[in-house]
Order: sequence, then C-alpha cells, then structure tokens
Amino acid sequence: MDPAFFLRAGVVLAFATLLGAAFSGAAAAQNVSRAQAQAVRAACEADIRATCPGVRPGGGRILECIKANPDKISQPCKDALIAAKATSTQ
Repeated sequence: MDPAFFLRAGVVLAFATLLGAAFSGAAAAQNVSRAQAQAVRAACEADIRATCPGVRPGGGRILECIKANPDKISQPCKDALIAAKATSTQ
C-alpha cells in the first residue's frame, strides 16, 4: 500500500483518539458530528504535526502533548476543540 495512506490513517486515528479523550467517554465522543471532527482535524493537523511529531496516537497522548504545549497550538485549533467539546455536552 501507499505509505501516504498509512500516514493519513494515522492522522485520522489520532484525531479520533484526541476527540475521544478530550470528551472523556465514548458517549460524549459519539455526540461529535462528522463535520465537527473534520473541523478539528482541519484546524489542528498542522499544529499536531509541528508540536507533537514523535507522539504516538492512542491513550490520550496527543491530547496530553497539546495540553503540555498550549503556547504552540494555534488559536483556530483551540477554538475548534472548544467548539467540539461544547457540541458534545449539549
């Protein structure tokens, strides 16, 4: 298979893990729409690649990296995460 496929799949898995961990529970994560998840991915992908390049997805590691480096995360990414969390609690 194409190596780029595995990179994209890893990024998608990382965002799924990020969203699941950010909303602390499967029930909350299920309330995030596909559009909202795509918005988070679009807003945060470059930040995660730049700030957390060696962090393996899973177990909330990417979210921990973001929390540990808030000054390196762009405002659009922060806004997307906040909006997704707000959507999940409604």
